[in-house]
Amino acid sequence: MAIELRPAIALDLWHEATLALVRLEGHDLSLRQMAILLHVYLVPPPHTVRGLAATLCVTKPVITRALDTLGEMGFVTRVRDPVDGRNVIIKRTVEGALHAERIGDLIVAVGKRI
Repeated sequence: MAIELRPAIALDLWHEATLALVRLEGHDLSLRQMAILLHVYLVPPPHTVRGLAATLCVTKPVITRALDTLGEMGFVTRVRDPVDGRNVIIKRTVEGALHAERIGDLIVAVGKRI
């Protein structure tokens, strides 16, 4: 489903949603952390550190640092791939799913005001 937005309206939506996210009590995610969180929850699994690094065009250590923070927040967990121990699989958590849902709800609410 395509939604047509003029650039100024799209930027206003992004601006208002970003302000609302920063104002929320609790977690303040960086843009990279947000991209990883949304990718893990919106794109069907499996997700690996290697795959996320390729998707975001960054190094594996960059992904690992972001996952460390997301893991501390309880939004994702990591486990070794039982088939290939070199791979680390990123798993969703209930807390992460609820947070992603809150983000979606917030964006919908902002969109209704604009």
